[in-house]
Amino acid sequence: MESASGPGRTALLLIECQRGVVGDLSVLPDLAAQVGPVLQRISALAAAARDAGVAVAHLTYAPLPGGRSTNRRSPLTRATAGTRDWGADRPGADVVPEIGVAEGDLVFERHQGISPVHRTEVLAVLRNMGMEEIAVAGVSTNLAVPLVAVAAADEDFGVTIVRDATAGVPASHHESMLCHTLAFVGRLVTTDELVAEWQSGTEGSGVGPN
Repeated sequence: MESASGPGRTALLLIECQRGVVGDLSVLPDLAAQVGPVLQRISALAAAARDAGVAVAHLTYAPLPGGRSTNRRSPLTRATAGTRDWGADRPGADVVPEIGVAEGDLVFERHQGISPVHRTEVLAVLRNMGMEEIAVAGVSTNLAVPLVAVAAADEDFGVTIVRDATAGVPASHHESMLCHTLAFVGRLVTTDELVAEWQSGTEGSGVGPN
């Protein structure tokens, strides 16, 4: 299926591009070490989205002080228990300065859960705004990116994954997830390809290996 909903009906979801995830306060140092060059592409993508009239939404994780909102059942939540020390002002929840939050951006802050969209209002709000297409960037292709992409596809959004504006660890697994999993959920494009589409005023969506 091909669509031309256009930038005005498209939202760019930037997943957990936070100081405490990929920045100077990261609780996932291996991921932070790998994502450096990717942040510059995400920053360029966000700037292009704003210029083209694409809605920019930041999906962030900000547990309550002391980690009171987060369970410790999964290996991931146990491994990232350091988030409990972010404190009341939670600087680890801030979007990294390389990307920033511009006037007009949306920030969806969640306090618990592995998935950035499960039991949140993200997709419902975007639907109410008239969005039909979702472009996904950020981290990581290990879990959060596929969880968002699948949830959006299940809600009948057209899904685009920006392959060079996402990251996961190790790099070989990132590439495998893109080619052998995410390609079956949405289409894969590069930052330059997507920006060119926005600048031309159209965006296509399709499902299948890319």
